[in-house]
Amino acid sequence: MERKDYQNRVEMVKALREMGIEPYPHSAKITNEIEEIVNSPEKFMGKKVAIAGRVYGLRFHGKVAFSTIKSNGAQIQGFFKYDALGEEKYKFLKKFVNRGDFLWLHGEVTRTKRGELSVLADDIMLASKSLYDLPHEWFGIGDIEKRYRQRYLDLIINKEPFEIFKKRAKIVEEMRRYLWDRGFLEMETPILQPIYGGANAKPFKTHVNALDRDYYLRISDELYLKRLIVGGYSKVFEISKDFRNEDIDTTHNPEFTMIEAYWAYADYNDMMDLTEDMIKSIAKKLGIEKVKFRGVEIDFTKKFRREKMLDMLEKHGIDDRTSDEELKRLLEEYKIKLPRYERGLALGKLFERVCEDELNEPVFVMDHPKETTPLCKIHREDPRLVERFELYIGGVELANGYTELNDPQVQEELFREETERRTLGDEEAHQYDEDFVEALRWGMPPTGGVGIGVDRLTMILTGKESIKEVILFPMLAPKIEKN
Repeated sequence: MERKDYQNRVEMVKALREMGIEPYPHSAKITNEIEEIVNSPEKFMGKKVAIAGRVYGLRFHGKVAFSTIKSNGAQIQGFFKYDALGEEKYKFLKKFVNRGDFLWLHGEVTRTKRGELSVLADDIMLASKSLYDLPHEWFGIGDIEKRYRQRYLDLIINKEPFEIFKKRAKIVEEMRRYLWDRGFLEMETPILQPIYGGANAKPFKTHVNALDRDYYLRISDELYLKRLIVGGYSKVFEISKDFRNEDIDTTHNPEFTMIEAYWAYADYNDMMDLTEDMIKSIAKKLGIEKVKFRGVEIDFTKKFRREKMLDMLEKHGIDDRTSDEELKRLLEEYKIKLPRYERGLALGKLFERVCEDELNEPVFVMDHPKETTPLCKIHREDPRLVERFELYIGGVELANGYTELNDPQVQEELFREETERRTLGDEEAHQYDEDFVEALRWGMPPTGGVGIGVDRLTMILTGKESIKEVILFPMLAPKIEKN
């Protein structure tokens, strides 16, 4: 922004105050949102209204002027006539109102000779003075970082991100409505936790001065929500901010939004049904049948596939006959490092690499090796496996669900194995949570659970390839000022 333009507007603010006019009034009472008028123009035609919004354009033609006024994504034309507005107000408009300002106007809803829906103003007021002129055009992909750093400017100028974040709000609203309608209660669990758990992830650490001890920002809500199942609730969920001190890339942000739901007396089959139906229901509410994501068309009207992980690996020549030596060779080939070799962990990691091309259309990958999680119930038909699923869409892992482990003795044993992994350098291994084991000793009914990434679901439903496009203020490296 040119310094001259900024300084001119600062001087304008000073001049307004000297005239006894406040450029930043406490309120600007409106009768209607612009969106209401635009959506039902005939209902308002010929009626007087008071509206307000940002000025995106202001054009003078002698004693007639026109402006584009926008608010909440809707726009209408401001129509100003010298005779209708009066000499004093018209001169004020010409001298003190600029692009970027917020303007309040009162007048009659009408159409111009060209048919443009307008408000013919008989009164105006400056609702807020912008010290910067709006950019006349956006800078495109070369200025993508500025869009993320100054998201407010991105929203002011670009219609697409404005609509994406309205759609995100609708996605979250429909998630809530879907679960509320099925008897789930929305709960709130601690963000600061003395022991983190519920996922394999590195935490953020902080210090609670009042207790003089370290706490962690939660990596998952799982262990607290399952305590609520122990406490007697049968259906609970939480939409929450979780934090993992890990990668920043197209599908990861250290601060992200997750929905987790737990359902007593259900299993992972029920949770797959619930997950599929909820996603399809949200897509339908948004009017989406198909979407193009990462070059692949995703059809939300089709049944989601269900595939067993070991069956998918077998198609690539990895099965029970594959030796541990061969698996170790493959780990090295794909540059996969494990704290220590465990066959099940190796199979889980290799699956992500060798089967990634099969994960474009919606697919539930079921029945994972038991070593992949200590919180899941052993498979009822195969003790090598657990009743776990991951939902992939467009090659992105979107959801993770289990038949939840509710045997306190097995849970205690598995936590101790995780503790051993930590001593070997696995920073993502689970901590031993004695209080959670104690809760299970009181009895937890059979339970199904699922966690779904809200940011990733929004990416897919809006067809955006980077998570930064669907998080309002994504985490970025500090800006380096140029000399």
